[in-house]
Amino acid sequence: MIVTILGNNSALPAYGRHPTAQAVEVNGEIVLIDCGESTQVQMQKYGIKWRKLNHILISHLHGDHYFGLPGLLNSMSLQGRTQSLHLYAPAPLMPILDMIMQVADSELAYPLHFHPMPEGDATLEDNPEFSIICFPVVHRIACHGFVITQKNSGRKLVLDKCYEYKIPPTFFNDLKQGKDYIAADGSMIPNIAVTEDGAPAKRYAYCADTLYSESYLPFIKNVDLLYHESTYLHENADKAILRFHSTTVQAAQMAKLANAGQLLIGHFSSRYKELDAFAAEAGAIFPGVHVTVEGTAYEI
Repeated sequence: MIVTILGNNSALPAYGRHPTAQAVEVNGEIVLIDCGESTQVQMQKYGIKWRKLNHILISHLHGDHYFGLPGLLNSMSLQGRTQSLHLYAPAPLMPILDMIMQVADSELAYPLHFHPMPEGDATLEDNPEFSIICFPVVHRIACHGFVITQKNSGRKLVLDKCYEYKIPPTFFNDLKQGKDYIAADGSMIPNIAVTEDGAPAKRYAYCADTLYSESYLPFIKNVDLLYHESTYLHENADKAILRFHSTTVQAAQMAKLANAGQLLIGHFSSRYKELDAFAAEAGAIFPGVHVTVEGTAYEI
């Protein structure tokens, strides 16, 4: 499970930083979280393949989180995409996309399945490889965060034991699912005798633009990696409150309360050219902090 940062600035691009977008690779598939301006350019630059992209999550309808979406959707069509794409976003986005396509007299060459976001929390996707849930955060308009859970592949085989008990490889997948093996003579080999516990599921939480609030803490408890917006240094906490954003200190406090494994911070205000102070302020509270760098891939 790998999170690649495509954009880590807030509304205004500045100092080589772009509006918000992240590509999360889960078992070879890409989930795109938010799609600010230049997202498709950043995907090309950092080797994010649209052929692996089947799910796009849009947290809210401020432009720096979705203005890159119409271009990306159209480019994939022009490049010959035929497989379905699932888009999860606030309901008003679909009429906007329809109008853009209508005035251009264009039509996508692939099925686009639009899933309107709920008011509260919900499961958006649940397949054998991963699941996605959404939860509301506290912003000026309706806004959601997300948790992506990479599912493990079941129990781990102890191969020497499997061969010792003469279990055929055709039954190995059943063993991974926890099934016991019945031998030809009717004897049973208990699953626990030939398997071990598999790797725990990995979890990534994305807290989009939000005021500091413990209302969404239950959804992000004990995640392996937490992204939390950190638009301002803490000396500008008054501006954060006014604009429904968070500070370095607040992001670090949330990571500490959530018992997160690691913390990513981003969505930096264009008032800051240098970001060293972000690392210092957040790191004083939560040592496992990373000030995001565009193009960097963070492995969970």
